Amino acid sequence: MAPTLSVLTRYPSFRRLFLAELVVFGSDWFVMVPLLVLLNDLTGRGIWGALVLATDTGISALLLPYTGTIADRFDRKKIMIAANLAALVGVLLLFGVRTAGATWLAVATVGAVAVAKAFYSPAASAALPNLVEPVDLSAANAVAGSAWGTMAVVGASLGGVLSAAFNAYTCFAVAALSLAGAAALVMRIDRPMQDDRDGRLPPARTFAAIGEALRFIGRRPRVLALVTVKSAVGLGNGVLTIFPVLAVMFGAGPLGTGLLFAVRGAGALVGPLLMRRVLTHRSWLLPGLAISMATYGVAYFGVALVRWFPLVLALVLVAHLAGGGNWVMSNYALQAVVPDRLRGRVFATDMMLATLAIAVSQLAVGALVDSLSVRVLVAGCGAVTLLYAAGWRLATARLSLAEPASSAAEPASSAVESHMPSREPAVVPPDPSQ
Repeated sequence: MAPTLSVLTRYPSFRRLFLAELVVFGSDWFVMVPLLVLLNDLTGRGIWGALVLATDTGISALLLPYTGTIADRFDRKKIMIAANLAALVGVLLLFGVRTAGATWLAVATVGAVAVAKAFYSPAASAALPNLVEPVDLSAANAVAGSAWGTMAVVGASLGGVLSAAFNAYTCFAVAALSLAGAAALVMRIDRPMQDDRDGRLPPARTFAAIGEALRFIGRRPRVLALVTVKSAVGLGNGVLTIFPVLAVMFGAGPLGTGLLFAVRGAGALVGPLLMRRVLTHRSWLLPGLAISMATYGVAYFGVALVRWFPLVLALVLVAHLAGGGNWVMSNYALQAVVPDRLRGRVFATDMMLATLAIAVSQLAVGALVDSLSVRVLVAGCGAVTLLYAAGWRLATARLSLAEPASSAAEPASSAVESHMPSREPAVVPPDPSQ
């Protein structure tokens, strides 16, 4: 653990990015958990919470192909600062959600904040490998992968506690101040966030730039496998829509909702750190991804069966341990094999597929939440993830990330690769024992 965390002390720019991510993710949870509880209190229906979650993920998914291109063409630092300030303005609009008739404003505001996050996310993901040396990329990914989980624990639990002790609007104020702090942290990053030493930029036309990235993905089976792996957990993520209803079923109320989101975040925090050793063995990555997906599905099957709330919390923790590991393993592998000039667009495609899967799942669960039992919906989410995991593993069984890039299964020669920047982040070499 100590060598992994040392990247925070040895790389000041990476430390500032990590702290900014903590603040951004924390503000996200300070908004979302109290807002879901508020909408449930104002309307007495689960559909509004589902619409908010689906809007959050769906709008980001639709915009990511474009925002990924922006992350490759323009200054990533400026993009991130502008996105944080735009999200701050959006959060302030939530103070207008006071009655059942104003619930549409919550959906519209969350949509506006989702636009800002769609610009922020690919820029931050694409910038990370430029803030550390290649040998420390796996450690940086393990640490960065824990940021979301850390603040899901803090933001979700505190959001639930403050919402119960005061009100949702107090949480919205904290979130707005946090976003201002995140913008200030990004301003202090002094290391270049993209490699432009060769003087080349992606094509000026957005669709041409997107097409270049899609061709890069489509011609490389291993890259295609990596950008589709997050969709398994995404398709099971509709279960988050019914966290408030699940908490009410167990008599836990707003505090229970906060605890469910908090243990979800704890899993996402610990999962990437547990996967640190897997990242140093490339041949373990694809089997590890399949196992992580299956674990997520099995854990939520368990949630559908148990009757004791502490055990529900434990199973949610296990599910998102696996989900967090899945995320960091796929991110690390993509950062290692995708050149800097394409990284923003490839990560945007990766996140687009994942968030589209989440949005579809949330809309489906939201449409059924008022007509089917909570346990049936939770079991359904687990089953979808398990089926996807089995299909994905069958489709990728003959692939291996331990193979050299020039293997027959993945052609190395292309116009894109001929322009790879000289400082492409290297992966940790495979274990000699493999």
